[in-house]
Amino acid sequence: MVKLFEPLQLRGLEIRNRIFIAPMCTYSCEDRDGMPSQWHLVHLGSRAGGGAGLIIAEATAVSPEGRITPWCMGLWNEAQAAAWLQINQFIHSQGAKSAIQLAHAGRKASTYREGAGSGSVPESDGGWQTISATSAAFAEYAAPRELATEEVKSLAKDWADSAKLAVAAGFDAIELHAAHGYLIHQFLSPITNQRVDEYGGSLENRARLLLEILSAVRASIPEDMPVLVRFSATDYREDGWTVEQCAEVASWCANAGADLFDISSGGLVTGVSIPSGPGYQVPLAEFVADRVEEPVAAVGQITDAHQAEAILQGGLVEVISIARASLRDPYWPLRAAHELGVDVDYWPRQSIRGKWPN
Repeated sequence: MVKLFEPLQLRGLEIRNRIFIAPMCTYSCEDRDGMPSQWHLVHLGSRAGGGAGLIIAEATAVSPEGRITPWCMGLWNEAQAAAWLQINQFIHSQGAKSAIQLAHAGRKASTYREGAGSGSVPESDGGWQTISATSAAFAEYAAPRELATEEVKSLAKDWADSAKLAVAAGFDAIELHAAHGYLIHQFLSPITNQRVDEYGGSLENRARLLLEILSAVRASIPEDMPVLVRFSATDYREDGWTVEQCAEVASWCANAGADLFDISSGGLVTGVSIPSGPGYQVPLAEFVADRVEEPVAAVGQITDAHQAEAILQGGLVEVISIARASLRDPYWPLRAAHELGVDVDYWPRQSIRGKWPN
C-alpha cells in the first residue's frame, strides 16, 4: 500500500495525505505591517489546490520585534487574523488543512530582505533592538540584548496570544518554531545559552522556555487542535545542540501535549560543515522518530515521489515535508499520485478528466 497518500489523524484533525508543505519565508509583507496579502493567498492556495495535505504558513512572528525582517509575517493583532481567515477559507475549499508556524527570530531579527540591503536594519530604517538568550551576535548582525529572567518568563504569553488569534483565523494546527537558530533554538543550544539562571545550564533548564511556551499554547487552544514542534536536530558542532538532546526534549514536549515533530537542522551558527544532499536530514528525523511515539516529519531535499514513498516505507517517519520542490511545482502532490499510481478524489475539477496531463 502507498503510504504517502494514507490519511493522517492528529487529535481531532484528519489530513488527507502525508505530504506537508513546509513553512517557507517569503518576506512579502510590503507595508511592513505583518499582514498577509493576495500574494500569500495565491502562494499558499495554489499548493492547497495542488493536493497537499497540510499547508504550513511561513514563520509568523508573535510580536513585531520577533520578525526576521520588517517584511515578515506577524500574528499579534485581530486585523492580521482577519486577513488570514480569508486565506484559510480558500485552503479549506481545496480540501487541504492549514497550520501556522509561530516564531520569534531573537538575535536573527531586524535584518534586511534580499535586495533591500544587508545585515541588520537600523532603527532609522524601521529596525529595532533584538533580544536573545545571549548578548553575542549572530555572524555580522547587530548584537542582541540578553533577556532578564523575568522577561523570559513573560515570553510564553506572546505565543499564547498569537495561538488564540490563530484559532480565530481558521488555522487547523499550530507549529512552534524551535529551529534554524531563532529564539527558542537560541535557548536550547549550549552554544548560545550560557545563562546562569533557571533558563540556562542543564538540558532541562535550556528546554524550559520551549516547554513553557508549549504549555501556554496548549492551554489557549481547543483540546482537539494539534500542536507541532519544529526542531533543528543538530548544530553541526561538537559543543552544540545534538540529535540525542533533540530526541530527549521531543519526548518532554510529547508529555506536555505536542502531537508531531518536524525535524530540520542547522541555522544557529555559521562556519559549520553541513552534509547536504538528497534526503540529508532524513536520518535525523528517523533517530527522533525511533525514540518518540508521536509522528515525525522528514524534510530536506526530498524531491521525488518514489524517494518520498521509500522514506515512509522505512517505517519510522510518518510524514514528508516538501519546500523547494513545491516552489518548482505547486502540484507536486498530484504529480506524485500519478507517478505512484494512486487514485485520489481531490483532482481539481478543472483538470483533464482527473488525470495528469501528458
